[in-house]
Amino acid sequence: ELVRAVLDTGKPTVLVLINGRPPAIPELAERAPAIIEAWYLGQEGGTAVAEVLFGDVNPSGKLPVSFPRSVGQLPLFYNRKPTARRGYLFDSTQPLFPFGHGLSYTAFAYAAPTIAPARIPPDGRATVSVEVTNTGVRAGDEVVQLYLRAEVSRATRPVMELKGFRRITLAPGERRLVTFEVGPEQLSYHGPERKRVIEPGRFQVMVGGSSNAVKAVGLDVTGP
Repeated sequence: ELVRAVLDTGKPTVLVLINGRPPAIPELAERAPAIIEAWYLGQEGGTAVAEVLFGDVNPSGKLPVSFPRSVGQLPLFYNRKPTARRGYLFDSTQPLFPFGHGLSYTAFAYAAPTIAPARIPPDGRATVSVEVTNTGVRAGDEVVQLYLRAEVSRATRPVMELKGFRRITLAPGERRLVTFEVGPEQLSYHGPERKRVIEPGRFQVMVGGSSNAVKAVGLDVTGP
């Protein structure tokens, strides 16, 4: 009620969340011009929030969890199984804020990723490359995230799994080529025999700024 009353004044308002778990706040997220997720701050928490609010620090954090729209969405995970996400009738099944999401005082653009080679044996390695550009007017950090999905598997696999990330600092207008190596460590999983295994087939390799903002390229893993 207090937040609604403050927002009703029409004054520019930043909502600062102090919490240990992701809250369901669809109404506040729609009305508040900006939100800072501060979690549980320490002794210098007030200073840290002030530096972000006044622009002395350009925030670059990413969410380590998914924010639900309502408690009816729980449990809510980015690495869900293909048929796991259900929601209320006439409502979105997407999270309020997805895993890996985070904004700053600048913006970043991602080019289409490339991979070489595009076909490898189970013990092989490929390099994924993506060009990231700071399209804003301020310098900032971006956390580039790498996700994988196995299209064919003996066991039901998640729609995506985080397999790597890299933090980069870019000046306004600067662009940089970010690379990731994809090999057995990223491609293997605990199979039906409860042992790490790499199964031949098609993989989707995804790169982006959050789990809901990725661009994909295909990788084929051949048989032994």
